[in-house]
Amino acid sequence: MKVRGIAHRGYPVRYPENTLVSFQAACDLSYSHLELDVQLSKDGVPVVIHDTSVDRMTDGSGRVQDLTLAELKQLTVGGSERIPTLEEALELLNGRLIVDIELKQMGDLYPGLEEAVIQTVKKKGMQEQVFLTSFDHYSLARVRELDDRIDIGLINQGASPAFFPWAREMKCGYMSIYYPYMTEEFIRRCEREHIQLISWTVDKESDMKKLAAYPSLLICTNELELWAAVAG
Repeated sequence: MKVRGIAHRGYPVRYPENTLVSFQAACDLSYSHLELDVQLSKDGVPVVIHDTSVDRMTDGSGRVQDLTLAELKQLTVGGSERIPTLEEALELLNGRLIVDIELKQMGDLYPGLEEAVIQTVKKKGMQEQVFLTSFDHYSLARVRELDDRIDIGLINQGASPAFFPWAREMKCGYMSIYYPYMTEEFIRRCEREHIQLISWTVDKESDMKKLAAYPSLLICTNELELWAAVAG
C-alpha cells in the first residue's frame, strides 16, 4: 500500500537530499508523492538542487547559473552522488509516484526555466504525473501561459484568503503552506475550493498526529518512516 505523503527532497535524513539514491529510498518506502527542486544550469539544463549555489551540498563552489551541466556533473554530493538533471530524476520516478517539481525561480533569476521544465516533463510523457509549484507566483503565471493543462500549485509561508481568487484564475489545483499556519478553517476552505492542500515541512510526531486528523491534507516530511508509522 502507498504511504499518502510527500517525500521532501527524497529521504534527506538518510541520504543526500535531491539525489537519485534519496529518491529511490522514497520509492522503496512506497510514498505516493515526492518533492524536488529545480534550478537552471548556465547552458539551460534543468538540474535538481535546492540552493542557488552548490556550496552547501557539494564539494564545489559557485552559483548554479554560472556552471554548465558538464561542470555541475563533476561535483559530488555526499561524497559519492551527483547532481541529477530533471530528466534523470523523472526517468527514475516515472510510473512510481507523483512528482512535485518546485521551480526555484526568483524574479528573473532563471530566464526560460519554466519552458525548459515543461519541455522536459513532456519529453518524458509525465504531464499527468507531475505538478509544478513555486514561491514565485509570477513563475506559475508563466507556466500557465505556456501550458493551460499542467497542474500547478502556489507555495507560501502563511495562509491567506487572498490566494483563492488567484488560484481559481490560474486553475491552480495545489497549495503548499507552512504547517504552523494550518487551521481547520483554511483546510475546509481548500476542500470546498477543490484545492489539494499541502502542509510543509512536518517532522515532529506530535505535529504529525495533530494534522493526521485531516485526511484531505498532504503532509510533506523529511521523516519518511516516522510519518509512515503515524499515517499507517
